Amino acid sequence: MWLLRMLLFALILFLIYSAIKYLLNSKRKLELAHEQKRYYFWDDQENVRKNFLITYKGVLFEGEKYLGTTDNAFEVVSIFIWPRSTAALKGMVREDFIFIERKITEAYPNAKIDWKSPVKEFMNKTASPGEPYIDHM
Repeated sequence: MWLLRMLLFALILFLIYSAIKYLLNSKRKLELAHEQKRYYFWDDQENVRKNFLITYKGVLFEGEKYLGTTDNAFEVVSIFIWPRSTAALKGMVREDFIFIERKITEAYPNAKIDWKSPVKEFMNKTASPGEPYIDHM
């Protein structure tokens, strides 16, 4: 009888542990934010080789980090970012991309951010004519 109680207690503890682990899973949070068209930045800053994901206004972006040297240390010095689906970009404006750049810069202050097509062309085209592209970060 006491063995049955111990097994039941262990099962309950396992279920509670599994539920907490599921609720705190950052990949699930990213998917939920993507569905709700909210901002979420999912990244493993300790692993430079692992790409990060950002969801903003229902668009999922992926960023690739490159390690380099700064004056004091080895850090992420270059980031390429692109949308996973270009069709999802409908309705986005320049300020949305500047917001994303600002959030990336908060995590990686020494990184130069480069967009891949078609966002790169859009950002260059929407800059005022005769005026070079200036980061507003």
